Amino acid sequence: MFSNKNILIAQGGGPTNVINMSLVSIIKEEKKLKSSVLGSLNGVRGIINNKFKNLNKISENDLKVISQTPGAALGSTRDKPDNKYCLEIFKVLKRKKINKFYYIGGNDSSDSLRIISEHANKTGYKLQCIHIPKTIDNDLVSNDHTPGFGSAAKYVAQLFSGINYDVKSLPGVYIGVVMGRHAGFLTASSALLRQNNNDGPHLIYLPEFSFSYQSFLEDIKKTYIRHGKCIIAVSEGIQNKNKKLVSQEISKTKEYDAHGNIQLSGSGSLGDFLAQQIKSKLKLPRVRADTLGYPQRSFLGSTSEVDQKEAFEIGKFAVKKALRVSYSFSAGIEERKILSKPYKVSFRINLLKDVAGQTKVMSKDFYNYKQNFITKKFINYALPLIGKNISKTKSII
Repeated sequence: MFSNKNILIAQGGGPTNVINMSLVSIIKEEKKLKSSVLGSLNGVRGIINNKFKNLNKISENDLKVISQTPGAALGSTRDKPDNKYCLEIFKVLKRKKINKFYYIGGNDSSDSLRIISEHANKTGYKLQCIHIPKTIDNDLVSNDHTPGFGSAAKYVAQLFSGINYDVKSLPGVYIGVVMGRHAGFLTASSALLRQNNNDGPHLIYLPEFSFSYQSFLEDIKKTYIRHGKCIIAVSEGIQNKNKKLVSQEISKTKEYDAHGNIQLSGSGSLGDFLAQQIKSKLKLPRVRADTLGYPQRSFLGSTSEVDQKEAFEIGKFAVKKALRVSYSFSAGIEERKILSKPYKVSFRINLLKDVAGQTKVMSKDFYNYKQNFITKKFINYALPLIGKNISKTKSII
């Protein structure tokens, strides 16, 4: 434990329903230690621009409200710092005599911390960089799952459960395009509340497994003949056999984010294109497509109480572990070796180099490629994460 108690907290990447739970738990724990706690506004960009907020002054009542609020309370950023950017961050941290830097974010955030930590070690400056995981994509390695995923998965599961009854009322074909550039966990969650074989989604397409237009159309035709309807969950990151994004193939305007990735969530082009293919090739009635977008990570009614608790506890865990070790680390959720009841988790420390910049993808045990559908093993894995507050539904038909 360092004698200096100047603490900095920042939030990075896409927000989640529970990212502020982690923020509040860190603030509360560090205030108990009489630390001077600063918040960087809009992530690492706020550090560079010298935009900070004194977090010690936030009242307990306001902290409680913030913890229940989606979005990043401090503001976020999509900046992906390179070595030069991280060196500038380090210079500011050193000038402000920060000795602990908590960064709540995904794998890019952990990579930034790795670089900053290396700069500190080279110069002999005592700085502990602590990564607090968050992402709705659930794609952080060395973690059973990631805070933020459970609530987003709940939203997706509930949405497709409701769509099932809509399409049952007025039969047709429905496509829901779900977030997930490299990992299909969120798209797979569309089937978590499915009650019988006639219910949708009937087909699920993930980035980890190659997408074929011909097979896609054949699967829909067979499903429609069998059920009189077809509900499809498609990941925004589906790729062809050559690992090229389908969105990249069809997009007329190619927008790129700060990470150099083609923009996938900014339009409904993928859903519209797939819907048009179905209309023109299969001549099926009532073909509709939606791109789910931001509500997946911010819809107030979809917050999972399990997700909330874990996001809070992992922040608390990180503060306590930071007192016991002097090196930088990423807080993580221990992988469950046996998917047994009752559901419980434990937390662990991961080295930044073991997490930074890497991507976890769906296991082959979680997906049946021949059927384009998830396995029972995935349901056992993901269902506990969306919590208990799921209303049961039933049709009289």
